Amino acid sequence: MIRVLLVDDQPLLRGGFRALLDAEDDIEVVGEAADGEEGLTLIREYLPDVALIDVQMPVMDGIETTRRIAADPALAGVHVVILTNYGFDEYVFNALRAGAAGFLVKDIVPEDFLHSVRVAARGDALLAPSITRMLISRYVAQPLNPGAGTGLKELTNREREAVALAAQGLSNDQIADRMVISPVTAKTHINRAMIKLQARDRAQLVVLAYESGLVTVPQHRPGVSL
Repeated sequence: MIRVLLVDDQPLLRGGFRALLDAEDDIEVVGEAADGEEGLTLIREYLPDVALIDVQMPVMDGIETTRRIAADPALAGVHVVILTNYGFDEYVFNALRAGAAGFLVKDIVPEDFLHSVRVAARGDALLAPSITRMLISRYVAQPLNPGAGTGLKELTNREREAVALAAQGLSNDQIADRMVISPVTAKTHINRAMIKLQARDRAQLVVLAYESGLVTVPQHRPGVSL
């Protein structure tokens, strides 16, 4: 059973999401909160598999809530998915850096919403290739962070290759096809790289890959899109 906790200051949206989730045999909503502070208290109490958190809320916003979840070892099993009205924006970018596993736009169709919750519960990042390209575009104009990815030298060549492909937005199955290995082996490479780079999840692994310079970003050229 997938345990979900909803954190959003709009009661109607929480009610709609809850109705969708509760109708599924394999999903259970264990709690609701109207702001990040209340949400953090409930998350610590119920330890859900997935926390769906609005990015903009009173008292404590979704970014700070995510940061506190990521910093608490007792909440390592909680996968944060950010909810937003606006698609990919600066709030979502900062939330991913804070430790969110991905994000969903609130007008998502029900089938995709339910699929995304299940993907997040498995520990996979909700980062489509289009979103990864947006992350890449942010790093084109940013200097490298020499403190990021302190375990970089510990990665094997195959782990580096797997991380580089993940940073392009490829799934485990696609990485396996590209590297001519099994999907289980691809996932093992990614998981080991996450441990060595101290990445909370796949989304943070992608961020670290660019911040550390493991994956380099070609400068934009006229007529070439990311």
